[in-house]
Amino acid sequence: MSPTEATGSRAVGDEFEIRVHGAGQSKPLVDALADIWADAHPEFGARGEDGRVRSVDAFRRQIDGHFRHRGFTLAAAYEAGTLVGFGYGFPCTAEYWYGEELLPRIPAEAREGLMGLCEGAVRPPWQSRGIGTLLHERLVQAVSPRWTSLLVSPANTRGRALYERLGYRYAGPYRNGDDTYDLLIARARTPQGAA
Repeated sequence: MSPTEATGSRAVGDEFEIRVHGAGQSKPLVDALADIWADAHPEFGARGEDGRVRSVDAFRRQIDGHFRHRGFTLAAAYEAGTLVGFGYGFPCTAEYWYGEELLPRIPAEAREGLMGLCEGAVRPPWQSRGIGTLLHERLVQAVSPRWTSLLVSPANTRGRALYERLGYRYAGPYRNGDDTYDLLIARARTPQGAA
C-alpha cells in the first residue's frame, strides 16, 4: 500500500485507534503534534548543558520542511478521540538520509527501499502501553519500505530499548551540528513479523 492510499486509513489496537495521514492531512495537526513532542521531550524545552536551547519551534521548522518530501506519512494514535502519540517518516535515498560520512558504513542492501523515521512521541501518561510499537508498525505498513532508519540520542536509553525490540541495530554516529546521535537501521518487517 502506498502512503497516498494509506491516507486516512485506520487500524485499531485494544484501546487505541491509529490513523495514517499524508502531508495535507497532517499540516492542521502541527500544534497538537508539537504539544505532544514537548510533553514527551521536556529536556528540549530548556537550555541544555551546552547552553543551547532545543525548542518546540525547532520541531515545527523540522516537520514543516519534511512535509515537502514525497511520501510523507504520519501515524497518529488516538484514545477516545484524543491525539496521544505520533510517528512520521518518508521514503528517502541513502545519500540523503545517511550522508557522506556514514554512507560507506551502511550495508549495500540497506541503501534501497529506505524510510527515514524522523520523529515519534507519546505523551507520558500513555507511555509503556505499546503505543510506540503500534505507531511504528502502522507507519512501516503504510510506507512499505525494505529498510528503516532513525536517529536516537545516546542518552535516550528507554527509546533505544524500544528500537532494539523492533529490530534496529547501531550503524554509527551521526553528527548534526554539535550534536551526535546514534544512527540505527532495521530491515522492515511484515505485519506478521517476518523479515
